[in-house]
Amino acid sequence: MSEIKRPYHIHENHKGRFSVHAPNVETIETVADAMKQLGDASRLRIFWLLCHTEECVVNIANLVDMSSPAVSHHLRVLKSTGLIVSRRDGKEMFYTAADTEMVKALHHTIEKLAQISCPYDIES
Repeated sequence: MSEIKRPYHIHENHKGRFSVHAPNVETIETVADAMKQLGDASRLRIFWLLCHTEECVVNIANLVDMSSPAVSHHLRVLKSTGLIVSRRDGKEMFYTAADTEMVKALHHTIEKLAQISCPYDIES
């Protein structure tokens, strides 16, 4: 049986460094799931908005021009992925981005790729 030729290979001297720095499968799956959820344009807009403010469903729906039920669906998905968190104030539920390194990195990446600035970084 012949050896399979791969277009890329890890040199023997690099194997140790790669295995030490390579993320584990669970970490990769968590990141992949978060990125998959942000692959939906509506969820991406809602996530970006919540990186900048805390809002209730009605206000989010108004800001992104969507129905409240559609926004609620997207919020459930984002929350199940750990990208956003919620808090109750009386009868109202408020949502904001989770305070994690992954969320901060995704937020920064979105702004870089979309060439947009954080509304709070702009000087008046």
